[in-house]
Amino acid sequence: MSDTLTYVYALARDVDPAAVGVLTGVGGGPARVLATDGVAAIVSDVDRAEFEERALEERLEDLEWLAATARAHHHVVDTLGRDHLVAPLALATVYFDDDRVRTVLTEGREAFGVVLDQLAGRAEWGLKVWARQGGAAAAAGEVAKPRSGADYLRQRRKALRDSETSLDDAREAAGEVDAAATALAAATRAHRLQDAQLSGRTEPMVLNQAYLLPVERADDLRALVASLADHPRIRVELTGPWVPYSFAQAAQGAS
Repeated sequence: MSDTLTYVYALARDVDPAAVGVLTGVGGGPARVLATDGVAAIVSDVDRAEFEERALEERLEDLEWLAATARAHHHVVDTLGRDHLVAPLALATVYFDDDRVRTVLTEGREAFGVVLDQLAGRAEWGLKVWARQGGAAAAAGEVAKPRSGADYLRQRRKALRDSETSLDDAREAAGEVDAAATALAAATRAHRLQDAQLSGRTEPMVLNQAYLLPVERADDLRALVASLADHPRIRVELTGPWVPYSFAQAAQGAS
């Protein structure tokens, strides 16, 4: 039995092996290409002792190991994805050996080809939208000092009503932004709204969406976001372009 397993970073098409060979993968090993008719896999050898199922379950609880593995994984995918068509696979996707990977590529050739066709000429962009602090909610905090307990309670109830109205308005505005961005995109994916502790913002997030955008529509998306810079209800952040991680699930499922 070999001391290594085959780690798979991404599926690809028309990849230059020389461009892959200069990349350092997980565990410090060199990346390489396993090619079949029409579809290739970007792989490297990894230590079996680290990536066998039982050991891997423990490793995934080690945050330092997980961060190092993620950095190496994304380095290979992101570097190659700048100039090549790739469909990223999930972190820590491993197979028994190269022959097993080739078998999977052959058996899933048609499904993998569909995924790569969908990603060709497209990149992932993200929109994050937050409700602006201000307007009615801020104004409610600037009212005169309450003259009594009853007056204080009335002010608090009004502030809460105004805050809810402001948040509803922000959600409505975010929906309009999403609709405009979706009209430019080939596909979309909704991501979970981030908690304030993760986003580092005090404003509530109202949209966290990914868009698979044809490269020729990128300037249209940038212009859309630029037009929203002074929107009274929402603050919009554009990220990308990225390798389309959010839109390669079909490749992972087919493997």
